[in-house]
Amino acid sequence: MSPLGFLLARTLRQEARLEALSVPQSALLGDLAGKRVALVGNARALGDARHGAQIDAADIVIRINRAPMPAATSHGTRTDWLALATSLPRTDYTRLRPSRVLWMSPKRKRLSHAIATSPGFYLHPLHDYTALRDQFDAPPTTGLMLIALLSRASLMGLTLYGFDFFASLSLSGRRTAAQVPHNFAAEAAFVAALMARDSRITRAE
Repeated sequence: MSPLGFLLARTLRQEARLEALSVPQSALLGDLAGKRVALVGNARALGDARHGAQIDAADIVIRINRAPMPAATSHGTRTDWLALATSLPRTDYTRLRPSRVLWMSPKRKRLSHAIATSPGFYLHPLHDYTALRDQFDAPPTTGLMLIALLSRASLMGLTLYGFDFFASLSLSGRRTAAQVPHNFAAEAAFVAALMARDSRITRAE
């Protein structure tokens, strides 16, 4: 799709045309079959841990948004997939060098042509977002959407790093839990229930 065609499709909210740029969700999940996945969140507490080597040892490392990485010892160095719900400065894209970008936000107007036409691009379906929003009575975080999505794959294991549901705030901003529109208590309960019934999913402390 040309830049102009993309701009028109985005402006006119032509979801079908935008979806045509995306790999199918089934193909995305198929790429995770049998893999050990590290999903790295942006909780400040992760900076005090030493999980970097474990993160980099995963088959696929997925990071979120601008993915601050203050130290290799705590955060590792690899980024295979990057999940976005916001625009990304070119400097961050160059720093992270993801092989695949997942656009998780329902706000298509923030999606750029460069990202949408990048290799392996994935556009998260609006109905998946809406289902979680209705369940939590609040917009789901990018991390929660990813956890719900990845749990559907036939992966070998999924380890969550840097997920404390805003208890230690976020490395990517200064806002408190009261200043963001998410239901962290409900998300924490959702993940706890998911881990209780799915032994493949664990959370690093």
